[in-house]
Amino acid sequence: MYKYKNLTVLGTSHIAKQSIEQVRKAFKTIKPNIVALELDKPRFLALTSKNKIIPLKKYKGLNFKSFLFNLIGSYIEKNLSKQTGFSPGTEMKTAINLAKKQKIRIELIDQPINITINKLTSQLTKREKLSLLKEILLFPFAKNKIEFNLNKVPSEEIINKLIKETKEKYPTVYRILVKERNEYMAKALYKIMNTNPDNKILTVVGAGHQKEIINEIKKVIKN
Repeated sequence: MYKYKNLTVLGTSHIAKQSIEQVRKAFKTIKPNIVALELDKPRFLALTSKNKIIPLKKYKGLNFKSFLFNLIGSYIEKNLSKQTGFSPGTEMKTAINLAKKQKIRIELIDQPINITINKLTSQLTKREKLSLLKEILLFPFAKNKIEFNLNKVPSEEIINKLIKETKEKYPTVYRILVKERNEYMAKALYKIMNTNPDNKILTVVGAGHQKEIINEIKKVIKN
C-alpha cells in the first residue's frame, strides 16, 4: 500500500482471498471519503448487475480481434481463479459493496476497456503475437509452474520481475496495458485529489500499477 498526500493506493490481485481481506481492512483503517477503482463503466456494471445481458456490454465497441483477445484473457483468468475459489474482480466488488453500504462516493478511473484492447490488438507486432499465441497454447500445461501463491498478492519483488519480463518480451503489451493506463489513472486521480483536498481517497488497483501510479501523479504535479 502506498500513500501520497490525501491518497492511499492499495495494490491487489484480482483473484486472491488476501486482496478481499486487505480491502476490508483499508476501509476500516483509512475511513475514506472517496473510493477510486481500476474500472470503467462497462466493467463496473458487469460486476454489479444481476441482469445477465448487461455484463455483455463490456464487449461493446470491440472489433472482432479484440473480442477474441478479451475472451482468451478472460478464459485464462477464470482458470486461474478456480485455483483460489474467487471470481476475478471479487476484491473490486467488495470495495463497491462497502462503499455503497457506507455511502462513500465511488469514482471509476480506468481507461475504457474497448479503447485499451482495440489499441493492443491493432499495435501488437507479429513477433509479439506469435509469442503470445505460443504461451496461450502452452498455458494449460504450465499453470503449475506459477512462482507465487495465487491466494496472496504477489510481493513487490515478483511484481517487478514480471513487469520487467513483460517490458522486455512484450513491449507493446507493457506500453498499452501498463504504462499508458498508469498515466490515464494517474491523471484521473490527480483531478480527484485536486478537487477534494480535504477528503481521504482510497484507490484499489492491480498490484502492478500501484507504485507507478504514484510516480505518474508526481509527474503531473510537476508539469
